[in-house]
Amino acid sequence: MRKTLFVFIITSLMLYGCGGKTESSAYEEVSVTDTTSVEKDFEMYEMSEMAALMEQMYVDNQRLKQRIIDGDTIGNFPEHFLRIHESVMTDESERDVFFKDQAAKFLEAQGLIYNDSLNAKQHFNDAVSACVKCHEQKCGGPIPRIKKLYIK
Repeated sequence: MRKTLFVFIITSLMLYGCGGKTESSAYEEVSVTDTTSVEKDFEMYEMSEMAALMEQMYVDNQRLKQRIIDGDTIGNFPEHFLRIHESVMTDESERDVFFKDQAAKFLEAQGLIYNDSLNAKQHFNDAVSACVKCHEQKCGGPIPRIKKLYIK
């Protein structure tokens, strides 16, 4: 008797919870009044020259970081870093005195890595700090990523 009552209650709750609706009736409630769709043109994001340069500098510095950690030879200063002064930016108004000053500090610290390999770790971290300082004022998005470059 108890089992039968329990099964009856469970079955009643299930039927009540479903409300007696079938899948097709649920779909019938939705009506489409406007069949026209707004077509949006797909726009491919295109990096500015500066963004592409910074991506390349990031990759180069990841490799440099590993060479410093491993005690490998450092190699030569990557000349394409000098394009930081001339690469086209997404917003050219960002190329102000602050940016130019920070770019010079970055290049100086980066150059010291190659000229003073005994203190390469410190110079490398100084170069990363120059990036962070500039990005704190300009484009803050990549800061967490840049900070991963620090050599601890």
